[in-house]
Amino acid sequence: MAILVYPCIPTALFLQNRRQSAPLTPVRCSSSATVKLPTSKAITSSNGGKSTGAAVLWYKNDLRVDDHPGLIAASKHTAVVPLYVFDHRILRYFTEEKLELLLFAVKDLRNSLKDLGSDLMIRSGRTESVIQDLVKEVRAANIYTQEEVEYELQLVIEKVKENLGDIKSPKISLWSTPFYDIKNIMDIPLSYEEFQQLKLSIHSPLSSPKLPSIATDLAWGALPTLNDLKEFIDENPYKSKDTWTSIKNNSAEYVMQNARILASNGLTSQTNLMHLTKTNQKRIKNSAFITQQGNVIGGGTNDVLNALSAYLKYLEGTTRDDWQEVHEKLRKAETREGASFGVLFGPVLQLGIVSRRRVYYETLKYEKDRNGGFLSPFGYSTATIAAAAGHVLSTEVGIVFWHQEVNLIQLKDILFDTGSGMYTVVGSEGPAILLVHGFGAFLEHYRDNIKNIAENGNRVWAITLLGFGRSEKPNVIYTELLWAEFIRDFIVDVIREPVHLVGNSFGGYFVSIVAGLWPALAKSVVLLNSAGHYIPEYSSVPPFKERKTTGIAWLGARGISGYLKLSVRNLVRSCYPTKRDRADEGLLSEMSYDPGAVVVLESLFTFDPSIPMNYVLKGLEEKVMIIQGMKDPISDSKTKVNLVKKHLKEIEIKELDAGHCPHDEVPEEVNSIIREWVVNVENRHQILEQKVKDSRMPTKKQSLEKEFSGQTS
Repeated sequence: MAILVYPCIPTALFLQNRRQSAPLTPVRCSSSATVKLPTSKAITSSNGGKSTGAAVLWYKNDLRVDDHPGLIAASKHTAVVPLYVFDHRILRYFTEEKLELLLFAVKDLRNSLKDLGSDLMIRSGRTESVIQDLVKEVRAANIYTQEEVEYELQLVIEKVKENLGDIKSPKISLWSTPFYDIKNIMDIPLSYEEFQQLKLSIHSPLSSPKLPSIATDLAWGALPTLNDLKEFIDENPYKSKDTWTSIKNNSAEYVMQNARILASNGLTSQTNLMHLTKTNQKRIKNSAFITQQGNVIGGGTNDVLNALSAYLKYLEGTTRDDWQEVHEKLRKAETREGASFGVLFGPVLQLGIVSRRRVYYETLKYEKDRNGGFLSPFGYSTATIAAAAGHVLSTEVGIVFWHQEVNLIQLKDILFDTGSGMYTVVGSEGPAILLVHGFGAFLEHYRDNIKNIAENGNRVWAITLLGFGRSEKPNVIYTELLWAEFIRDFIVDVIREPVHLVGNSFGGYFVSIVAGLWPALAKSVVLLNSAGHYIPEYSSVPPFKERKTTGIAWLGARGISGYLKLSVRNLVRSCYPTKRDRADEGLLSEMSYDPGAVVVLESLFTFDPSIPMNYVLKGLEEKVMIIQGMKDPISDSKTKVNLVKKHLKEIEIKELDAGHCPHDEVPEEVNSIIREWVVNVENRHQILEQKVKDSRMPTKKQSLEKEFSGQTS
């Protein structure tokens, strides 16, 4: 079964030689001549001398003073102004719990900077305007800020550069905290196995410097409350519709559980599901779980490092209440071995309250302490040490390969609480279309669809789901609902309007779940040889089963991984029965075996596609089209088509002479079908809207009667 599913892998990158193109890496440093601003306020250093070399240290997701190269570089100036800006564009994806973590972190950062002889300036608004005004005010010669991978943050940096260009900007320096001592990123091999063989040295974390004290009348700003911050975000132009916000706040399991309860006794979810979300919030002294929900580690750098010590020393036991609490949360979050680290520490690593280098350093230091100063070549001595080290190394390797990545399709990185994904978008106007790949694939599998469909007057998005391709591969249990929620979040936060959903193989199954559970998000659904079962007269789904990996899954995933490395060429080509040349070397050479891939493969043993397609598509039949390659080697296309025709007669079906991936095997045919389908759905939608509008408008006769009635009265 697993072998039959995984060939949907044809995914992928189609370049014969990626190194021929310019790398899509962020600009590391840009500068222009420093200009003197005689009307600006000068910063005065502690010795009373005037400084013409002030530095602005712009904080984003690096909320610490420890292991901070930007802070060290800025400290060499005669004056430093650390700055944090609450910007709508940066905060719009934050959950309420993450906003709480942010406020605690900013507060601790300000206190830490004061301990170093400085302070933290706090502002709200558009970052480029804030920095432009501050540069003029303090005569800044340099701006230091962390290099970003996430696309939205890259755009904010570019906006800052554009604004400063109008006043002959100071030098802007982008810094990072790389793990590995890499001289030239393009010299790194494309294979993870070859990358491992390099055995690159790892940088140690840096200590915080002493900062030049300043005496100015600058307004440093007050830290907002959580309510202030929520009101600020509610007023921003990027905020999603209120109804869509509630959609994102409700999990897929919550929606299905609610439907089960309504079907059984008609009671509302608020009455029956409240117990599912209630938790006993017992506060203890020095707790690392500072938010109202209390799900994740929070606080400042020292608080997080204390919790890290508790996590690493889980097997040693403790009498400390705060450490016992960490151990209790660890047990609850350990859905699979090592998963608890990402759950508990993932958000603080995203905010940069501690660096990955510091986590790795402290983890290995503890490992050496346990082993008389030595590290074993055979693995780590405890599961918690392996989890912490594995998490940060996996993330770092992903960033290394992201910087190296070169594509004809420009990739963009998007960060959600579950992890980061990759996407691209082509087109500036017209209906929104989202292309979703199958198991093992990623967005480049739509290499000959994206641009062609967009040229017909559409805006086309394609996304690489969590766990595949160049997207992050966190150590979690991968389920159909996790991937469906990832697609939902992308629609709500990025596309921000209803879309035409297109999915291949398991991608078709995932988009069907999205359309069925959150119908407001889907204008229509196009299924390309979709996975999923059609079960006649099925009215509901069973309760969601807790997924946990087993020893069989662990061994099976590694067996499949080894088998695929040997057989992937034949497996992929079998999916292209009419045009085997489409499974070219460019596609085949990009199969990914980086850290985390085996964890995703384990999901094949816990995967449970028990939600029937006819259940999630109920009521949407007229908005669903099936494009079926009738020579699919993975499933019986003829039987599936006959079953749909019999039980879901309103669904439109297009049968093609192709295999499992018709969009890549015969892209011209599929593109034409999708373009025509979107036009027809949009026209039907406009006609329906006009009918609704007309029904609400008074007729001419009604208007005359109303006017006459008014005159006579």
